[in-house]
Amino acid sequence: METTETFESLVRAEFTPKTTYLNTASNSLLPARTVAALHEAALLRAEGRPLTSLYEDVEACRAGYARLAGVPATRVAAGASVAAHSGVIAASLPAGAEVLTAEDDFTSVLNPFHVRGDLKVRTVPLERIAESVRPDTALVAVSAAQSADGRVADLPALREAARAHGARTYVDFSQAAGWLPMDADAYDFTASVSFKWLLGPHGAAFLTVPEDFGGLTPLLAGWVAGERPWDSCYGPVDELAHSARRFDLTHALFSYAGLRRSLELIEELGVAAVHAHDVALADRFRAGLATLGHTPVPAPGSAIVSVPGLGVRQPQLSRAGIEVSDRAGNLRAAFHLYNTTADVDRLLDALSG
Repeated sequence: METTETFESLVRAEFTPKTTYLNTASNSLLPARTVAALHEAALLRAEGRPLTSLYEDVEACRAGYARLAGVPATRVAAGASVAAHSGVIAASLPAGAEVLTAEDDFTSVLNPFHVRGDLKVRTVPLERIAESVRPDTALVAVSAAQSADGRVADLPALREAARAHGARTYVDFSQAAGWLPMDADAYDFTASVSFKWLLGPHGAAFLTVPEDFGGLTPLLAGWVAGERPWDSCYGPVDELAHSARRFDLTHALFSYAGLRRSLELIEELGVAAVHAHDVALADRFRAGLATLGHTPVPAPGSAIVSVPGLGVRQPQLSRAGIEVSDRAGNLRAAFHLYNTTADVDRLLDALSG
């Protein structure tokens, strides 16, 4: 566990924002170490040097993410997007299977199940998802934290309801991994992008699967999915990887070179410390909103705060050097480790005018 002083010194050494940046739910700032790694990776290509170290970065990222997720690295696949991972899961379901989802969840979690055309996709309010699991539900697919407004799913209740009815679970941690403690082992499948709370570049995403792969078929498998990748470059892959690597997509090597350093920083700080920091700032913002007469979407314990009716202020705030999002008319502020109480107060001051 990092001390407050160490936490602050590590963060200040890595980030030099030129704005009041409160938009991690869209994408994060990049740490200095990550920028340096991206630069070095680009130089390898530019100068014609061997790329061996970049493939090592992929495996280091797989291992680092596995530690954050609480599963062995053999259960982690390295891909490019949550939508691709969702598509593999959707393809594994039999025709007519029921998939239970939350209203207005992020498209990458939902759309692959809808485009199948032969699945029964049932949608309920997030708050009712656990109680809505029934005996004919094959899969429950939901985000751990909602992108639009930061509401956190009651994952323990969902897990127990799914187990009681024999349903499988698929949880997208894209808006949670990095600030909300994870236990991927508690669910059949989980996924996450890396360019939000994990502080990485775009182009990398992870999927966790059960030891027996959960009935998934590696439909998107290419040469990197082989047990011996460099012997799997031509013709069909003779032997798929014995681990979740069989679900890998061809790696965006630069992204993983940078992400390796970002994941190292998250581990150095500790998710528990990041969680406490982020939620404290979000709570400070909620309290300040109350004094201004504004009521955010109820999302206790979340690092994301969404305020109905204030989304229209986003362009004005951006011109003032405060970066937030407008989501369906709501102002969405997302607080992460590089933010301070001064950032919160500056946003509140701007909204008071």
